[in-house]
Amino acid sequence: MDLLTTLKEKILIADGAMGTLLYSHGVDRCFEELNVTHPEEIFHTHRAYVEAGANVIQTNTYSANYIKLARYGLEDKVKEINTQAVKIAKRAANKDTFVVGTIGGIRGSQKNLGTIEEIKRIFREQLYCLLLEGVDGLLLETYYSLEELTTVLAIAREATNLPIITNISMHEIGLLENGTPLNDALTQLDDAGADIVGVNCRLGPHYMIESLKTVALPKTAYLSAYPNASLPAYSDGKLIYNNNPDYFEQCAREFRNQGVRLFGGCCGTTPEHIVALKKGVEGFTPLLEKTDVKHPPIIEVQEPAARKKLDLAQIVTQRHSIIVELDPPRNLQTKEYLKGVQALKDIGVDAITLADNSLATPRISNLAMATLMKQQRIAITPLLHLTCRDRNLIGLQSHLMGLHTLGIHEILAITGDPTKIGGFPGASSVFDATSFELIKLIKQCNEGISFSGKSLKEKTSFRIAAAFNPNVHHLDKAVRRLEKKIDCGADYFLTQPIYQPEQIESLKQATKHIKQPIYIGIMPLTSSRNAEFLHHEVPGMKLTDDVRQRMKATGDNRILAEQEGMSVAKELIDVAFEHFNGIYLVTPFMRYDITVKLSSYIKQKVENAQEIIL
Repeated sequence: MDLLTTLKEKILIADGAMGTLLYSHGVDRCFEELNVTHPEEIFHTHRAYVEAGANVIQTNTYSANYIKLARYGLEDKVKEINTQAVKIAKRAANKDTFVVGTIGGIRGSQKNLGTIEEIKRIFREQLYCLLLEGVDGLLLETYYSLEELTTVLAIAREATNLPIITNISMHEIGLLENGTPLNDALTQLDDAGADIVGVNCRLGPHYMIESLKTVALPKTAYLSAYPNASLPAYSDGKLIYNNNPDYFEQCAREFRNQGVRLFGGCCGTTPEHIVALKKGVEGFTPLLEKTDVKHPPIIEVQEPAARKKLDLAQIVTQRHSIIVELDPPRNLQTKEYLKGVQALKDIGVDAITLADNSLATPRISNLAMATLMKQQRIAITPLLHLTCRDRNLIGLQSHLMGLHTLGIHEILAITGDPTKIGGFPGASSVFDATSFELIKLIKQCNEGISFSGKSLKEKTSFRIAAAFNPNVHHLDKAVRRLEKKIDCGADYFLTQPIYQPEQIESLKQATKHIKQPIYIGIMPLTSSRNAEFLHHEVPGMKLTDDVRQRMKATGDNRILAEQEGMSVAKELIDVAFEHFNGIYLVTPFMRYDITVKLSSYIKQKVENAQEIIL
């Protein structure tokens, strides 16, 4: 009798966590590698669950894919590790035990772990290894991204008629990370061809049951649940789960009353938990009808307060616009900085952009400086850079909530320079997300939904700028990257500084189909040494030989060098002014007097153009 036929008639018990037992035995490396190096350790773990009463066991292959094995230098052993995993599980199984091949989610909470196309390729490689060894079904588990799960489910469904279990994971009760209700997600999986749909990981029994109370019995699929033992505690450098296995016996009946037919355990569960689950549903048959489905509470999300003035993306579509980057100080002296901001405001620039520890060098927080600008009543829009380098997802979410609360709505979302290029030894880069994912997450906040899917009870009103680097050999590839950011939700773009007029003209042609505004980056040079440093050592910066020679010709004369730098910048402004409405000036070395002069030059061009029209 196959797995689905058996489930039609009775409740089945699955196994619990593999990693928890291995970790408790002192194993602190790639668990999947043990399929090859210590097969008996894996065999005995499987046997422990079978003897505890598990009818369904899963192969030790949760992370046995190219991306995750590459962390340990094992990316070339995908086939060997998966093949051995199935053989070990089959050897440990009884005659009536079902062996399902496990494939875990790749992204988890880190959206930068592989594009969808990479995930498809990696999934197929692992899938075919498991199918060739003759598993009884597939278990796709711990997928926080519904997009990722539906994508791999389609591949698996096309490849096999074997039973497929799809377990989604949640950060919040009854809600996926994008705010999709659990019932809607499981319905989508049912419609997409999954035979068993359910939830696993992150939540313990209580919150998982509360989530399942919002789920109706699927039309064709059966329900599954693999809860964690409890919330983890952190002790002596280890994650510890303190749940009493007997608690699972009490919860088992409630899981059954919510329609679950396949019970197992996730993080922190042991054979003792499986014994308790089996005992808890002993004598019960599957639930055939569920009438008391609890509807998720409707949480009203307030609209953001109306903006009193146009945002930068709107301004630049209507007229020429100037924004100036003035990086926060590297020390605690702020007087001169605020003087510069006031001077730029007086000349009429539309916004001051504040970097987020550019080049991985510590500066005063740009949020602090933007707040100080408001306190000093300098009425100019702050455009804050936000990198993925210094904050994890929790920190990014908190920071965005703070920005919204303080009324700061213009953000430049960037990945950020890695810490190794900065001057802060021992610092580590976080990179829980890339700029692409950060843009999506900010847009999600604009819908009133947090990163975990929970309601913020108010929509944010961020306008998202994104970086665009045209200083590349293949401009078409850079434009495709820009288009991808538009798909993620970018509202407008700031380019890296450009030093070639012809490049601005080429950029206009390459982006003439793009509706989102583009601010052309121009950074005045101050010396030949400055030019050479930017050209050779700063990522994303490339100067022409002509510009470098012009700066070199000024020798050590600072006045001549600054004059030549201004001439180069004005030539670039002339071309940019003709083709683009937005100009983004980058202040060198806090020399705001230079960007004030250039802003004045642009303002004069605007006035001259208006006189010609009149």
